Amino acid sequence: MRVLLINTSERIGGAAVACSRLLEALTNCGVKAKMLVRDKQSDSLSVVTVGSKWHMKLCFLWERFTIWAANRFSRKNLFAVDIANAGTDVTRLPEFREADVIHLHWVNQGFLSLKQLEKILASGKRVVWTMHDMWPSTAICHHARQCTRYRELCHHCPYLQGGGSATDLSYHTFLRKQQMFRGHRVSLVACSHWLEGLAKQSALLKEQHITSIPNPLNTRLFKPNNPDEARTRLQLPLEKRLILFGSVKITDKRKGIDYLIEACRLLAENHPQLREQLGVVVFGNGSEQLAALLPFPVYAVGYLSEEARLVDVYNAVDLFVTPSLEENLPNTIMEAMACGTPCVGFQIGGIPEMIDHGENGYVAEYKSSEDFARGIHTLLSAPNYSELCRQAVRKVVTHYSEDAVARRYIQLYAQGSLQT
Repeated sequence: MRVLLINTSERIGGAAVACSRLLEALTNCGVKAKMLVRDKQSDSLSVVTVGSKWHMKLCFLWERFTIWAANRFSRKNLFAVDIANAGTDVTRLPEFREADVIHLHWVNQGFLSLKQLEKILASGKRVVWTMHDMWPSTAICHHARQCTRYRELCHHCPYLQGGGSATDLSYHTFLRKQQMFRGHRVSLVACSHWLEGLAKQSALLKEQHITSIPNPLNTRLFKPNNPDEARTRLQLPLEKRLILFGSVKITDKRKGIDYLIEACRLLAENHPQLREQLGVVVFGNGSEQLAALLPFPVYAVGYLSEEARLVDVYNAVDLFVTPSLEENLPNTIMEAMACGTPCVGFQIGGIPEMIDHGENGYVAEYKSSEDFARGIHTLLSAPNYSELCRQAVRKVVTHYSEDAVARRYIQLYAQGSLQT
């Protein structure tokens, strides 16, 4: 069996990380797998890139221009939606022709168009599509939030200026997606049961097979190590309690930075002793900007591209906090828990499936800075903190290990897109 995984990027973004890890997991299980990307960041022979850089850039710009024009020339939500009106034809590539299974992941921002996706579905090959967000089940958005129009027919899109119209960009894209799926069978995989439930409500996917398989993690790499040694390597203080926050882009409002700032203010106000005892470690682009916004010392470690260094960061801290407002199945929570670090997150998306409240972390009331702060303090002062750490590791090893996830995908590949 030959499998071709397709994702816009090789390393950048949660979907890229998950896809790369699945490539490794499948290879370790004896599957002949390759990854096809638009943006390649390594020299791996198992990862191939496609198309000219100029063509891909033009596809990206044309899509953004079309969205910008439909949005009354406003930049608001410019990158919250995708319409896939331009892209690269990958079906002519030898890697595509040789593959038995085509496994789509996150293919937006001018990589694959709806026309090319339809061509892939019509190729006669087995097609699996892992949903890293809601885009395959909606017209143009990656997270529908409170909107439920995708259950029948997208229109009056809340992501468009003025709330869109009856025949706006979302309406036309929804009809085009219906045409793309019509008469073709594809196995769609949600990374969480939460996303699986939403996908099954979509009018676009009512004829498709939908299941849930989590992202894989290398638990031989992400595992508990000596925290003092990790802190020493990272030049972090040995005497403080440390909490960790991280994102590809720290200032992204969807990652809940405002709620973290408010939660930290409440912690410092309600527990003054923490001002001297607690520090905040931050990773990601723009991490140094938090120094002036939090009442605790901030230790910025920047963007982490090396997994070994990321493992050190998780092992060096006492808690990982993620006040994200839109999530599917965050790799960061999985990584932290695998290293024995309890987590605090909002009750949103797949987070409650990962964090077992009171057993390996704390699930806070959505958008409640007060409850988020309470969760941080509860875990830091928990008399059974060591047991929380052990249960966090146990959860990941049981549910998210590479071997367990890869074997579920191999079984799905064998069934192919012929399921009903």
